[in-house]
Amino acid sequence: MQYREYGKTGKKVSVIGFGGMRFGKDEDYAAEVVRRANALGINYFDTAPFYCDDRSEYIYGKAFKNMPKEFYVSTKSSVNKEATADQVRWRIENSLERMGVDKINFFHMWCIMDLEQYNRVMAPGGAYEGALKAKEEGLIDHLVVSTHCNGADIRKIIEDNVFEGVLLGYNVLNHPFRQEGVDAAIEHNIGVVTMNPLGGGLIPQHEKYFSFLKNSEEETVSQAALRFNAVQKGITVVLAGMGTMEEVEENVKVGEGILEISENKLNEIKEKIGTGINTLCTTCGYCMKCPQKIKIHNYLEAYNLSILDAPERMMEHLHWLKERGNLNENDVLPSECISCGICEDLCTQKLPIISRLKEMAEYIK
Repeated sequence: MQYREYGKTGKKVSVIGFGGMRFGKDEDYAAEVVRRANALGINYFDTAPFYCDDRSEYIYGKAFKNMPKEFYVSTKSSVNKEATADQVRWRIENSLERMGVDKINFFHMWCIMDLEQYNRVMAPGGAYEGALKAKEEGLIDHLVVSTHCNGADIRKIIEDNVFEGVLLGYNVLNHPFRQEGVDAAIEHNIGVVTMNPLGGGLIPQHEKYFSFLKNSEEETVSQAALRFNAVQKGITVVLAGMGTMEEVEENVKVGEGILEISENKLNEIKEKIGTGINTLCTTCGYCMKCPQKIKIHNYLEAYNLSILDAPERMMEHLHWLKERGNLNENDVLPSECISCGICEDLCTQKLPIISRLKEMAEYIK
């Protein structure tokens, strides 16, 4: 496994990190998966309250009782759940107890969607103040930020010099949207951890289409997508959600291999991005505050096929979603959209959701 300096912290972290939001129901097996990853060289373990039906930190706690090697743990506090210094203090103590650790190595101000939320975090008596006090008392090593802002806003946050690292969504689909944030992190020498490297599963689900990412026939599309992130200048850790031993084995190979990408391959990727794949929905679900209760992320998953293939495949995919149980006959249709704009404000990729729903309504009609 290859290791990189996490900004100015003095910590060396594995280029592939373990994302703790893909565990199954068997918690003992999940803990074994965590320990296997650590045995193979992964030393950066990321989680958050509410992951896996609020079980992820408990699973880490089971694993951490008998880890084969040294490790670092990262967890988070949500501005929407813990808005005050006292609430954040409770969250920190709760996470420490759940995971059975003495300190949190990387503690995130979690899921900053825009500068308004950031300002709430930084306000007197707010979340940052509570976390800073906990750091001064030795309960936290490093204060960092997790964000879905665009690159320009990420730059503004970084330039305030209050965080030692940043966790951001970054993959072959959306990286131009966040690149300025990575550039700012390089300039200020802070750590960069990337989440969602597989586009919310979109990339491996369309393996044939995204085969252009691969360097060889032996490489899987998932490995190629992780490698794409890992070769980018300034990126410290690529988080990969893992729930099985097989996924651990597959992902670790990326960190053990040669991390490079040819100029020809970069040009090929740039050409593909220019065809519209950077406008694909990654189905993150942050848009799910619709007052009409439209299952937006499911409908946009179907819309993806009109970009990847042909518009008529949208209906085919909608039928598949119904068979899978994601949609049913009683669900609200896209035609019920009232164009309030809440979903577009929440979208981490700033997609034109309203116009896409209207387009899908016409197809369904």
